[in-house]
Amino acid sequence: MKLNIDIKVPTSPEWVESVMRDFDSFLQDHADCERKASTMAMSFVAKYPDRIEIIPELIETAIEELEHFRDVWAIMRARGIPLRHKIPKDIYAQRLMSLCHSGRLERFRDRLLIASVVEIRGGERFKIVANHLEDVEMKKFYKRLWTSEAKHGHIFVKMALHYFDRDEVYERLDWWLDREAEIIQSMPITAALH
Repeated sequence: MKLNIDIKVPTSPEWVESVMRDFDSFLQDHADCERKASTMAMSFVAKYPDRIEIIPELIETAIEELEHFRDVWAIMRARGIPLRHKIPKDIYAQRLMSLCHSGRLERFRDRLLIASVVEIRGGERFKIVANHLEDVEMKKFYKRLWTSEAKHGHIFVKMALHYFDRDEVYERLDWWLDREAEIIQSMPITAALH
């Protein structure tokens, strides 16, 4: 069973050009995103401790994201690239979150679906990065990450399907993918994941 819908707007060639021109900045942003992704998975556990059916997968996702952070940080250390002292606000994620329903149940559903959309976009962009890198080890690294992000995108949809009607989930996911397309097209092109 397919657990996600593909993103609606592909990443522009200008984005990958920006990343390849300033890969050090991309790595810093990537590290920040992995830290935030791990925290986001654990925030579901903190905010919805009664959703015990999905806690094991949330913990596993948080651990995987933290492992990704560790791996990106190792690459950064080898290249002499420091971590940023302060993680900048993620306008992309903020815009998505600003569209969430406010009711507890609806917000829970929306946050799961936003997480799916963000992971799917991340996977699409890691795939592009992998395809443009010449270094064989870095190519393998980003290929591994792209498959992991795609898996996480599926996991969050699966979690939503555990608690909500299938038609409702896919209808709302389609709505989120439309909003994501609008947001990603309005974002400035920078050497950042979003």
